[in-house]
Amino acid sequence: MAPLNRRQALGGAAAIGVGAPLLAACGGSETSTAPEPTTPAPTPSPTGGSASPSGDGTTSPASVPGALVAADAVPVGGGVVLPDSRVVVTQPEAGTFAAFSAVCTHNQCLVGSVEGGEIVCPCHGSHFSITDGSVTAGPAPSPLPEVAVQVTDGQVVES
Repeated sequence: MAPLNRRQALGGAAAIGVGAPLLAACGGSETSTAPEPTTPAPTPSPTGGSASPSGDGTTSPASVPGALVAADAVPVGGGVVLPDSRVVVTQPEAGTFAAFSAVCTHNQCLVGSVEGGEIVCPCHGSHFSITDGSVTAGPAPSPLPEVAVQVTDGQVVES
């Protein structure tokens, strides 16, 4: 076998440098070891600071079993990602609340934010509707699973 010349060595190194990331990007599996985003979305602070009703007509989550977040902490036309609960709560229209799993259906990263009427996954750019969790953009293969919620005493509660 003839020794490699400089041109062959550099060409081989370039092919590996270009090919390896492409293979990694195209590789898919049902389970992933990809880490979750290092900067979690901020957890909203609930209204009221005690287990009794507060002066603004809402109660703290501690007084409502299954409470996820105060209803008034969820912006109309937007939503709140709750990383500890792995749920995203949205309010597509005033007084209409929806909730979905905060785990992206693409590679199981936690979604990071709700922007422009869409739930956004920072890992690979999937976007989901705040109304029904359907995929609006990106590589996610299916919608975010719905979490049943209702509003009780000013709190969005898992039902």
